[in-house]
Amino acid sequence: MILVTGGAGFIGSNFVLDWLANADEPLLNLDALTYAGNLENLATVDGDSRHIFIKGDIGDFALVSALLAEHQPRAIVNFAAESHVDRSIHGPEDFIQTNIVGTFRLLEAVRAHWQKLPNETPRPEGERGRGEGVSKQSFRFLHVSTDEVYGSLSASDPAFSETNRYEPNSPYSASKAASDHLVRAYHHTYGLPVLTTNCSNNYGPYHFPEKLIPLVIHNALAGKPLPIYGDGQQVRDWLYVKDHCSAIRRVLEAGRLGETYNVGGWNEKPNLDVVHTLCSILDELQPRADGKPYKEQITYVTDRPGHDRRYAIDASKIERELGWKPAETFETGIHKTVQWYLDNQAWVANVTSGVYQNWVGKQYSV
Repeated sequence: MILVTGGAGFIGSNFVLDWLANADEPLLNLDALTYAGNLENLATVDGDSRHIFIKGDIGDFALVSALLAEHQPRAIVNFAAESHVDRSIHGPEDFIQTNIVGTFRLLEAVRAHWQKLPNETPRPEGERGRGEGVSKQSFRFLHVSTDEVYGSLSASDPAFSETNRYEPNSPYSASKAASDHLVRAYHHTYGLPVLTTNCSNNYGPYHFPEKLIPLVIHNALAGKPLPIYGDGQQVRDWLYVKDHCSAIRRVLEAGRLGETYNVGGWNEKPNLDVVHTLCSILDELQPRADGKPYKEQITYVTDRPGHDRRYAIDASKIERELGWKPAETFETGIHKTVQWYLDNQAWVANVTSGVYQNWVGKQYSV
């Protein structure tokens, strides 16, 4: 069994679905179900005995300790985080509490559990049941992070590698940088067997519509403005979420302890180009009733404070060491994404019916 934290959010729920589609191993899913956590993301595995869901916070030391003692997972994959840059600007405290304090308390519970594990080598995977054969050597803690911890690049700078120093520029990225440092410290101080991944911008199914791609799709179909920060030339590297899931599985399987692996899609795109691409696909798949192009809904808004100009991930290390490469190009992934949102308008309506309404058409995060 593995324990996934934040497994009802965007990337976490995609990972849970991907895991259960590719492995028979059961999965314990811990999520606090904040506004971005949604059990509807996991409707297709409802009733699957391999999926055990627990509502709870990674900062709840007693709860996490009890779950570790009861289920004896062989690995933990930590997705749990507040992740919206704009929300971190307007309300940074939640980001400090979840991303820093929560990660610290999770690490403390995991460390206490790990130190009680036996030293012996476990039996082969196929021969052990739940909790059997888990040892200090076989246990893993994989921490999922972001490329935003590295700061901003100029147009001529090389892409971020794992050796880039951390230069976070928003409360969100600063909180993730702090959590990364805590994970590293627990490896070097206590010997906890950790792995860290830093990914570029994800997109795909079940993405809460406060981020650029799902927000543009949602607003376009609703006839609302498509907000573009500043000049729209901020560059991001785009990674299809299912490719990200396969990378995490590969790092968990074969990553070197204590190492960081950058995960990217090799798809650098200015935000404005992404929006134009989305508009063109929507023009093709679901034209406006008046026959006009969706790009007429584009509107430019004041840039957000401290907006990083460019992110780019050098994912050569994970390809070289672990043989992982993304399966999707941006062109194939973005078509699949738009089609998914068109096919799942009931899901979109449900997730946009509550707290999110305060953000529609105002902010997005990239």
